Amino acid sequence: MLEMVVRTRVGAMTYLAPPGALNDDAALAHLQSAATACLAAHDINLVLDLVKVSVLNSKALEVMLGLQTKLTSRGGRLKVANPNPLVNEIFLATGFADFVEIIDSGDGSATHSRRAAPAARKRPLGDILLAKGLLNAAQIAEVAELQRQQGKRMGQILVQKNWVSETELLKALAEQLGIPYIALRPGLYDPSVLQLIGKDTARRLLVLPMFRVNGMLTLATTDPQSIPSFDEIEKLTGCRVRLVLSRGEDILKNLLEAYSGTNYDPEYVDSLSDDLELIENQIPDDYTQIDEMAADSPVISLVNAIIQRAIRDGASDIHLEISRSKSRVRFRIDGILYEIMTPRVELHPALVSRLKVMANLDIAERRLPQDGRIQVATQGRTVDLRFSSLPGIFGEKIVLRVLDKNNAILDVDKLGMNPGSLVRFKKLLERSHGLILATGPTGSGKTTTLYAAINHLKSMEKNIVTIEDPVEYQIDIINQNQVSEAIGLTFPKMLKHVLRQDPDIIMVGEIRDRQTAEIAVQGALTGHLVLSTLHTNDSVGAVARLLEMGVEPYLLSSALIGVVAQRLVRQVCSECKTSYLASPDVVARYGWNPADNIRLVKGRGCRTCYDSGYKGRIGIHELLETDTGLERLINTSASRDKLSEYVLKHGFRTLFQDGLAHVLQGDTTLEEISRAVSE
Repeated sequence: MLEMVVRTRVGAMTYLAPPGALNDDAALAHLQSAATACLAAHDINLVLDLVKVSVLNSKALEVMLGLQTKLTSRGGRLKVANPNPLVNEIFLATGFADFVEIIDSGDGSATHSRRAAPAARKRPLGDILLAKGLLNAAQIAEVAELQRQQGKRMGQILVQKNWVSETELLKALAEQLGIPYIALRPGLYDPSVLQLIGKDTARRLLVLPMFRVNGMLTLATTDPQSIPSFDEIEKLTGCRVRLVLSRGEDILKNLLEAYSGTNYDPEYVDSLSDDLELIENQIPDDYTQIDEMAADSPVISLVNAIIQRAIRDGASDIHLEISRSKSRVRFRIDGILYEIMTPRVELHPALVSRLKVMANLDIAERRLPQDGRIQVATQGRTVDLRFSSLPGIFGEKIVLRVLDKNNAILDVDKLGMNPGSLVRFKKLLERSHGLILATGPTGSGKTTTLYAAINHLKSMEKNIVTIEDPVEYQIDIINQNQVSEAIGLTFPKMLKHVLRQDPDIIMVGEIRDRQTAEIAVQGALTGHLVLSTLHTNDSVGAVARLLEMGVEPYLLSSALIGVVAQRLVRQVCSECKTSYLASPDVVARYGWNPADNIRLVKGRGCRTCYDSGYKGRIGIHELLETDTGLERLINTSASRDKLSEYVLKHGFRTLFQDGLAHVLQGDTTLEEISRAVSE
């Protein structure tokens, strides 16, 4: 059941807050009903709070403009508050902001509209580019001479000579002509308006109809001077045309999606999809050069583009799923899954088969899970993909783990540790022997911390051996080994043999059982520095877990020198970061000084961060060092509560406290810290 519009009275203003998107008749009917009730009650100063409105259509714009007309005729006014970046761009493109005041928040303060101001006097394009520092006087003179010789437009020549990008040129044209420039994307056009212009006409004229509001058609174009094209569109639609500038590539991509009847982002199937080469695979030569096959199969092109987009967006995993009526592609970015596209359901088996071919697996086997490896070269670098398939009731689900060494953090200084913990951690790594553990749940960055530590320690004077399942990143001068359960090469067995290889430093990917734990402890006691991971929620829990596994307390107390517990939390997106004053309740809850006027940050959501408000991740850590007092407690098999009581008395900084420090530094939010770790 659709939620009703919330109506609130604040002073002389009445606020109407729609509960969601304004892109269907039912939602608009509720809004009109609420507005009618306000008029009947003589509430003629309205604020439409769009904080929960993710997107709107042409009819919604007409409803709001109609409401403005009614209010104005009665001596009142309409304001719009809290539009998200996408809605703000719709207002800019359609000229809505020229008629209705837009405010940032309920305090009534006007926002800084990004509308394109009409120029009082048309400045030459060369002068605008010169003022922006994009061209110099000599280049302008050369272009003028080429114009005289070739009869081409200045913009064409500049783009051909790569002196100015198409985006920079269009922004300068927008400034010159006083019309908006928009980075076109789904959501910035009303699908119901597309039928006004046929697909062939739109492609021929290189335009995209965006919104139709009261007989005005907002039209995206690359050429604002193509008068014959606009005359043709006005005659075809019966509407006046309002122009918006956008890149030709963006128009073509969105045309592909808009008229294809599919829901996937056309950014995937673009001209860059041939920049992907499959390497290190024992399959027929026909499959080694993907760019040679892209023209032969849209499935191959689509798979290539999905992988490329995942690498470009920094995704850690690609999920390809199938249900009864739809296929779905999701990316895990910064620990959160986002739905990226929904290919037609009949394409799913073909996509799965293509990925199996790339992983050199049996495409006929659909009943059993399969694991494999894909290695591709794209964007000038080599990226590993771990393939995993799992049969389901509607078909196979595929997960690809993206292992991009370019995005890996292999520097301890970049792990996000606070300066004090970082110094102490480096001192632990300088020890000649002992056991160091990295703990946390799955996906908390434990392996990354170990790799950074190994990279910090590596030198020609040391023999460093790793035991991993699997080897994720290859590091020079490190002896890396992969376990194989299928042939009986387990962690304990390999660890026994590694101890005979004269190692200085041993990295064990994970301590999973008592035997591995005992051998790791024994190795630490016999003069080796051993690094490993353990699945526990905090650093004190690691001690308790090893004791529960059956490691003798007197051995553990002597071997264990430090434990790093960690989580990964999302950073606030730098593109849409805003700050606000912390409320008195929040200040009191966390014991901050009210006199400090604590300011916190959050992200409003933008295209860069998938409208989440977060982009990238940082680590929060707690570092537990074993001192004499803690050794005694471990030796007596002290309970977890006693261990926690001891470390807290000695100034131990918990994960939550470290997270709060990052909140105060403006790196992340209280909500994100609370999500990642409880108090």
